[in-house]
Amino acid sequence: MFTKNDKNKARKKRQLRIRKRVMGSAARPRLNVFRSSKHIYAQLIDDVAGTTLAAASSLDKELNLNNGSNTEAATAVGNLIAARAQEKGLTEIVFDRGGYLYHGRVKALADAAREAGLQF
Repeated sequence: MFTKNDKNKARKKRQLRIRKRVMGSAARPRLNVFRSSKHIYAQLIDDVAGTTLAAASSLDKELNLNNGSNTEAATAVGNLIAARAQEKGLTEIVFDRGGYLYHGRVKALADAAREAGLQF
């Protein structure tokens, strides 16, 4: 039987494999997704400078979500991160799924960000 710690170790190994190839820059930042059991978080990261350009999560007050761990919350976070990116003049990004399967909440966030105007 796998424990939660074993699953997270496996995810971290997948994340490192992905991060070898995925690199964000100021012109095309990396959209990183972190999915916990209760919330979902997204960040636009410039890996060259080592800075976060924009962030959004299901904890943001302006989203006013009751449940941060469903696909509706992920869709709202995707729309919010896209709006914050466009405020900074960013339209093209690189998507980093963070070792998670591209399914469910991660896919909902990515689809919402695409529909809101981000290209990846």
